[in-house]
Amino acid sequence: MRIPCAIIGLGRIGSLLESDPLREKPCTHAGAIVDNPHCRLVGGYDIDPVRRTQFSETWKVPTDFPSAEAMLDTLQPEIVHIATHPDSHAFYVELAVQKNVKVVVCEKPLADSMGHAHRIVRLHRSKKTKVLVNHERRYSLDYLYAQKQIRAHTYGKLLSIYGRLYFGRTTSLANQMLHDGTHLVDIISFLVESPLKRPTVEGNLHRKKGTAFIHTKSVKGAIPICVEVGAERDHLVFELVLSFTGGRIEIGNGIYREYGSKESPYYKGYRSLLPQEAPVFRETGYFRNMMADAVACALDPTRNPVSSAVDGAEALRFIFSLGI
Repeated sequence: MRIPCAIIGLGRIGSLLESDPLREKPCTHAGAIVDNPHCRLVGGYDIDPVRRTQFSETWKVPTDFPSAEAMLDTLQPEIVHIATHPDSHAFYVELAVQKNVKVVVCEKPLADSMGHAHRIVRLHRSKKTKVLVNHERRYSLDYLYAQKQIRAHTYGKLLSIYGRLYFGRTTSLANQMLHDGTHLVDIISFLVESPLKRPTVEGNLHRKKGTAFIHTKSVKGAIPICVEVGAERDHLVFELVLSFTGGRIEIGNGIYREYGSKESPYYKGYRSLLPQEAPVFRETGYFRNMMADAVACALDPTRNPVSSAVDGAEALRFIFSLGI
């Protein structure tokens, strides 16, 4: 028997982005469920009737329910994906727990406030329902490989991290940090295997112009970290530069590069960073691996998700400490 799965919130990340011809597939919650051989998509719910109709026609499952509660009562899914606005996440997670759902997959950011985030964490820790947060880069093969390189000291000791986030020409820097910066903050914590210290900010995050710099350190190892977030750019950027005693790794959207310290071809008696042979990640498996983790949690109640509600709350703690 395949695990019945349902989705609350049938918009872009719930379903619609699956039609993007350029994105690696699967790239939505619906796509990830259908792609997994252990799962079956049994239905969905959205407050928008147009979205419900679109979803039903695309995936050939029922969506015509008067409420999310009615959908859960009728379909009795074991895994529920919540892809709604953050201000409703706590409500729907609590509803899923009440309906004995085994695993909840919650979109990022985990919540709209720390109060709601703590509420979700308490539900996750009750051990009745596991709450997995879709911080997808924890499941992405390129980031997992970078973490392996850090652990192996391939290029020596990790000394610093520099991140860049440009996600909207006229989007305020605060909104960029809340919605896409959660990914950046979370993956940095994941790579260094440590929470981040309280940050300081250079610049105004509430503006829709210019650039701001966020400075912090990891709790474990006190690794210096700087994140640059900017508006006014006509392009999207999400990337990290990891600096080691003997090399550098650059990783981001469509980017994975490694550089090693070698005898310089430019200056006698010095060493320079030169490109090294590195894997090419044509597919990263980010959504597929996330779904596999959700399935594993449904089959094993003692398992803790790779990206749990606790991790999601920690990313939000850092974001809100910026004064957002």
